[in-house]
Amino acid sequence: MTATTTSQSALDDVLACPRCGKALVRAEGWRCTACDTTYPRVGDVPWLFAEPTAALAEWRNRLGRTLRQLEADAARTAHAAKAAALHPLTRERLTRLAAAQARHVAEIAALMAPLEIERTAPLAAHLALRTRTAPSQGLTTYYANLHRDWCWGDAENEVSCRLVADALPPLGGKRMLLLGSGGGRLAYDLHTRLAPELTVALDVNPLLTFVAQRIVHGARIALQEFPLAPRTLTDVAVERELSAPSTVDDGFHCVLADALRAPFANDAFDAIVTPWFVDIVDEPIDVLARRINRLLRRDGVWVVFGSMRFASADPAACFAPEEVAALIGAAGFDVGPLTDAEIPYMCSPASRHGRRERVVTFAARKTKRVPAPERHTALPDWIVQSHRPVPLLDAFRLQAATTQVYGFIMSMIDGRRSLRDMALLMEQQRLMPQADAEAALRDFLIKMYDESRAQNAV
Repeated sequence: MTATTTSQSALDDVLACPRCGKALVRAEGWRCTACDTTYPRVGDVPWLFAEPTAALAEWRNRLGRTLRQLEADAARTAHAAKAAALHPLTRERLTRLAAAQARHVAEIAALMAPLEIERTAPLAAHLALRTRTAPSQGLTTYYANLHRDWCWGDAENEVSCRLVADALPPLGGKRMLLLGSGGGRLAYDLHTRLAPELTVALDVNPLLTFVAQRIVHGARIALQEFPLAPRTLTDVAVERELSAPSTVDDGFHCVLADALRAPFANDAFDAIVTPWFVDIVDEPIDVLARRINRLLRRDGVWVVFGSMRFASADPAACFAPEEVAALIGAAGFDVGPLTDAEIPYMCSPASRHGRRERVVTFAARKTKRVPAPERHTALPDWIVQSHRPVPLLDAFRLQAATTQVYGFIMSMIDGRRSLRDMALLMEQQRLMPQADAEAALRDFLIKMYDESRAQNAV
């Protein structure tokens, strides 16, 4: 049996259907005979979303929107560079930026070619399973992380790897999973340093995963960097070459899937790492802890690493690190001490915007199995099931009232009425006093005017 065959067998051993939890069998990808679902490879990466066809459709739609936006950005910059009254340095900067943005469109399109964007598929199956990709996860949301991971981020990559590796037990001959692996550098560094039998780097984002998949196997990829705060005029756009220090061995696998519907068997892993993850995932930490408990063998270790910057609208869910540790401890884990460290964060040599970040690292050892939670669902019954009444939520009430006011304002704009005339009509309709209406209308019209200028910039 070759090393590649052994590595693939190790991956097959840990996989399970994300829909029903049953074992998968190899069949031009993987197939669940229990629920009759086939999971393909896309860009040579296992595509293991609970509804693979619908997930492909959603990411194709996101890619299409992203490419249209990038093309519009490039056209807008090129148009601005042709203005007559520009300073020569401004023209030089805009010309450089427009050329880089045009290359950026082509590079993203080439990297995402495995999605076959010209193909379409229905999204209805998403509703049946109440699954969907997180709306906050755009295709290029973490694009800058690719440059950090595979170009200029050695200092940050090294200290991050050391903090996590120090919290892990010896992994020779064992199996490790990273949930939310992003651009893949931490997974790669831990794999090369700790030499587990199997490392699985799972992420939901195909751009990050396709790049990681190619780089760890020896590719060198040219990508444009657009620093937030360029140090000089020439740093407004910088072409980078992304590559790994060395080619990874056959025990490393990227997987595209939803971490909350993780496609793995019970007790599949000896170690799980969640880097910069528990504070952004759309699930309560106590429920997430029970999901991870299911995936770990007895005495397996979960390492939590990141800034712990919870940003929930619910203040009760904006946990301090001690609360996170306590909630994880209540889900069948023995939580070790919390390590607090300051690390460099996104310090591009072309940007003035790099900073230092304080991160927390701790290990939690599984001491007992706890009941697994229900399979994650992203949509409520009243959306999924057409016959159920739609609840009149407070947010819906507010939106309805706001929409009515906006509709009334737009109906008053006829090219003849002044702002004062419109405010008087609002008072007559008992919406608000005339003086308050004038101020509100002015704010509304300023916003509308600014948006119209942005749309007409090209």
